[in-house]
Amino acid sequence: MPKQEAPLHQLKTYLPEGSFDDVAHYLLHYKVHLTITRERKSVLGDYRNSFADKNHRISVNGSLNKYSFLITLLHELAHLFTYERFGHRVQAHGAEWKNEFSKILAQFLLKKVFPADIHRALLKTLQNPAASSCADVPLLRVLHQYDEKKEGVVLVEAVEDGKSFIVKGGKVFKRVERIRKRIKCMEVATGKMYLFSPVYEVELVEE
Repeated sequence: MPKQEAPLHQLKTYLPEGSFDDVAHYLLHYKVHLTITRERKSVLGDYRNSFADKNHRISVNGSLNKYSFLITLLHELAHLFTYERFGHRVQAHGAEWKNEFSKILAQFLLKKVFPADIHRALLKTLQNPAASSCADVPLLRVLHQYDEKKEGVVLVEAVEDGKSFIVKGGKVFKRVERIRKRIKCMEVATGKMYLFSPVYEVELVEE
């Protein structure tokens, strides 16, 4: 998907039913320039504060499923709210941001826009929001169930020890063992060891 500014009426197709009106209110009230981007593996969304003649800017990956898209957008709106109150005087994902994210997330939980399993995972997230959805493994595992299924694509935790897989970019790894919350894997070409998140998406190698 090419990078594009999202006309507000088109945004509804990216969001869960029942969430558009409140999201639109925030975007219009704060004059947010929202951009929907192609898939980015290292980041799901991004926020840039307003300055000079530039409005607040938020970008969200257009490849996300509707529930991941909304959560990511709320994550970035929480950065906006934090900036409006504190400017650059606080840490990006400090207590102030966690408070803002918890508050806006609670509003949408009350509206019951999430399926029951995501709702339960988000209730736990409210207690101490992670700096990134990618770092919230239980939540990411549940959200993955709502992704469009791609043939041969699985989570690293579903790969058996000794089996090989390919990551985006073409590098081949072999799963070695699980080490606490991470999975140790060897890059086949170099023999170097790496630790993967258990919910990292990979493509199985047919053997």
